[in-house]
Amino acid sequence: MSIVGITPARGGSKGILRKNIKVIAGKPLISWTIESALASKHLDKYFVSTEDKEIAKISNDYGAEVIDRPPELATDTSLIIDTLQHAVKTVPHDIMVLLQCTSPIRNEGRIDECIELYKKNYPKIDNVATGFICKFQPYNSPPRNRQDISGWFYDDGNLYVLDTKLILQGKTRSKHYLPVYVSKEESIEIDDDFDFWMAEQILLKRMGK
Repeated sequence: MSIVGITPARGGSKGILRKNIKVIAGKPLISWTIESALASKHLDKYFVSTEDKEIAKISNDYGAEVIDRPPELATDTSLIIDTLQHAVKTVPHDIMVLLQCTSPIRNEGRIDECIELYKKNYPKIDNVATGFICKFQPYNSPPRNRQDISGWFYDDGNLYVLDTKLILQGKTRSKHYLPVYVSKEESIEIDDDFDFWMAEQILLKRMGK
């Protein structure tokens, strides 16, 4: 089984301008994901998929290979599944590890842990996802104590291990999945300035600063 890591990183960003390469805790946001991917023992290859020349250069500088993404797959309305299918067809492989650069916080060894769980449980499962138990309820729900709410698994966007056959079918998930529960720190996903600030505080704390 060939295992390839992929990080989609387009140049456009509405919430935070040039978010994927904005400096956070001393270096570009995308570099945190690149470094965690390159530390993996199980990834055979790792690529950043981008249409942006500056992102491509920074990715190369930090040691990642780059897949040239067609501009039509990097618009505000583009679907991530199309980008992942392009990556599979450009660099054929069996297992994709999707690593979102907007989730820069990963515990050491987390990538390999998820790959090992996938391999151990395959073919009973065809995807692994990190996340947490979400207990949010609509405001007008019947009153209940929080401890009485069982909640549901919410995938946090940090890390996915996917059978590429699933991707080629136009899917990024199925009912045959294995959840990996992670901490609130690892579950932070950067969508706005507050998320960015919070993620930076955690990264600085982990660096001892």
